[in-house]
Amino acid sequence: MVDGIARKSSYKLKSDEKVEIEYELEKPQEIQSENIPIDVLYSDEHIAIIDKHSGMIVHPGAGIRDHTLINALLYRFPDLKEVGPEERPGIVHRLDKDTSGLMVVARNLKAYELLQQQFRKREVEKTYLGLIWGRMPEKKGKISWPIGRHVKHGERISVKTKKPREAETCYSVQKEYEKFSLLEIKPLTGRTHQIRVHMAASGHPLAGDTLYGRRKSKPGFPRLFLHASCLSFIHPETKEKVEFSSPLPQDLKSFLDKLEEKKEKRGQATF
Repeated sequence: MVDGIARKSSYKLKSDEKVEIEYELEKPQEIQSENIPIDVLYSDEHIAIIDKHSGMIVHPGAGIRDHTLINALLYRFPDLKEVGPEERPGIVHRLDKDTSGLMVVARNLKAYELLQQQFRKREVEKTYLGLIWGRMPEKKGKISWPIGRHVKHGERISVKTKKPREAETCYSVQKEYEKFSLLEIKPLTGRTHQIRVHMAASGHPLAGDTLYGRRKSKPGFPRLFLHASCLSFIHPETKEKVEFSSPLPQDLKSFLDKLEEKKEKRGQATF
């Protein structure tokens, strides 16, 4: 309706005309709990610490309703559905589908709000282990390039954006191999795909990153080599600092072991 009169779609609007549209919103389907195995490293009445598997999506969205971490959490903690938004109850931060490692989940509204505050104030310490192509120019450093939606490819995040947002990533080199380097990575901000975008923009994309790095992987190559290994924050109830850690999953560890073997063989061959 335009100023109360039904108009055809070809009607050209004039200044100050009031447009009214009638439509019905489809009621979203309730998220169902699913008995999916997940690794719960710790839980109490206020929080749960999850060691997320690679390949698992954190919450429903974009036509995906099942087999997410939320479906599994609702089976394990039924009361979680009352905590926060319906689509992502208890979720105060997330990991990419292919990233493995630690996540904290809020189990009541008080914990949800207090954990959200800590993330907003950048008081939560997150540490990742990532394997990159090549070698960084310095053993330690900070990448401070703002990032946002790509100017042409909106599904991707990039340093080439019309709406840049502050993003800071600290790194330190742990080991170097012939073609790769193992980094300890600490994001100071929590932008979408931040670590992956910063590494790729530096010329050293994460191994196994087919979106921001090398599109094709050799047979036997692992998935995205990024693992959330440490998580530290203030417990919302006890007010004490708590810290959790997770070792590298076996698939990533096995790949590193192969790199170590090659490194040792090359070292022996030089004598």
